[in-house]
Amino acid sequence: MSLEKELQERSQSTCELCGATENLGVYEVPPDADGRVDACVYACETCRTQLEDPDKVDVHHWRCLNDSMWSQVPAVQVLAWRMLTRLRAEGWTQDLLDMLYLDEDTLQWAQATGEGESEEDTVKHLDSNGVVLEAGDTVVLIKDLNVKGAGFTAKRGTAVRNISLVHNNPEHIEGRVNKQKIVILTKFVKKSS
Repeated sequence: MSLEKELQERSQSTCELCGATENLGVYEVPPDADGRVDACVYACETCRTQLEDPDKVDVHHWRCLNDSMWSQVPAVQVLAWRMLTRLRAEGWTQDLLDMLYLDEDTLQWAQATGEGESEEDTVKHLDSNGVVLEAGDTVVLIKDLNVKGAGFTAKRGTAVRNISLVHNNPEHIEGRVNKQKIVILTKFVKKSS
């Protein structure tokens, strides 16, 4: 069964966000947009356009989230959280956000794009040269690191692929060295080009 057919079936051929029945299509929810059904929603053109372009947002259109935020589909919950967060200057959206519950994984997914964070709130992970690091980057160790508790030394020049960022600490990243997941200080790495 095709992705679109599965989404039509799940949504009963209506927009999973506003309930519209025309101009429907697949919307892949970033950053996990990999074509899986559970990482997509079936949405109308109006919702898709406004999700992608914040300048085209019609606040009143999103009153539909009062209903769709209760969906059991995590991708719908993620989009509801993101739009409510984007529109939190409106009084009614803050009330809905206060009621919306997301499990830990779904909330991490919702926050993954940085929606709702101001520039000052955004934690930036910088390598030893001041280059911004992003999840999935490859870095190279610039000094030998004694890995406490693991009983080995990570040698200078070791490439650490597919790093993850420690969300609330700009000085820490995580990565695998010798098949062990370790925390590494950003001042001891440089981004690989």
